[in-house]
Amino acid sequence: MAEVIVVTDDPGWHGKRLQEAFLARAVNTRFVSLRDCGFDLQHPGRPIAIPGCGDSLPDGVFVRGVPGGTLEQVVVRLDVLHALKLLGVPVYNDGRAIERTVDKAMTSFVLASAGIATPATWVTESQSQAAEIVRAEIAAGHELVMKPVFGSQGIGLQRIGAANELPAAANDGVYYLQRFIASGTEAWHDLRVFVIHGRAVAAMQRHGTSWITNVSQGARCVPVDLSSNAEVGAIAEKACRALQIDYAGVDLIRDGEGRLYVVEVNGIPAWKGLQSVTQASIAAMLANDFVDRYLRRPALHSVA
Repeated sequence: MAEVIVVTDDPGWHGKRLQEAFLARAVNTRFVSLRDCGFDLQHPGRPIAIPGCGDSLPDGVFVRGVPGGTLEQVVVRLDVLHALKLLGVPVYNDGRAIERTVDKAMTSFVLASAGIATPATWVTESQSQAAEIVRAEIAAGHELVMKPVFGSQGIGLQRIGAANELPAAANDGVYYLQRFIASGTEAWHDLRVFVIHGRAVAAMQRHGTSWITNVSQGARCVPVDLSSNAEVGAIAEKACRALQIDYAGVDLIRDGEGRLYVVEVNGIPAWKGLQSVTQASIAAMLANDFVDRYLRRPALHSVA
């Protein structure tokens, strides 16, 4: 029986659903942290050391989490994903996709370069440049959101509505500033669209208790029918094509004039909130896509 490594530090609810979904396709799963993986270049035929794999490599790798750490630690963890793909092991999502989406600056650049509507964004290490951007935007009647370049679940977001509200210290030395898109006075909401293999498969509207609308921050989930919201699915699919990613959670917001913007693309998305308002099993759709597209192909397990 084939075995897929699910890369995560905390299997939890998502790990259990993935395990059940893969088992339904006659595929075993094992949970492994990237913290415990590394390189063993003296070992013939198996240069990547993965706990429990012995002298062999897994049939596939499903990425559910990349732990944070120092620059060196994160680079090595992503190097493991890159190397596995070079060895012919299917990695879902692969290292390049993770790099493009975990880095908000690169995500914004790729989206804008592909002509996808995304809020005006500035990234700078200069406090004086950031202050000038804020002054110009406030003068033009806009607010801004300052975000960590690496971050998720709405943690560390700061809304800037006046020139004197720019923090003196940037997030780890970088100012990532994005124009605030108002979704409605005291009616904060946005959209999360789940895309698998270029197809939007489920969506919800998130109604927040504040302007931060992440489910982890207490947002309420309402299902969205993609068949009657074709524009929503189409822009999410276009974003994932631009980022060349197997699966993703795409966050969109509609302004007061009805225009849609892609705010972020999450390359390691959670889906517990979305599953609560979606009949079809998201884990099953992920496992089916992985098995049908990758596990039916023989792995190379060698570098050409």
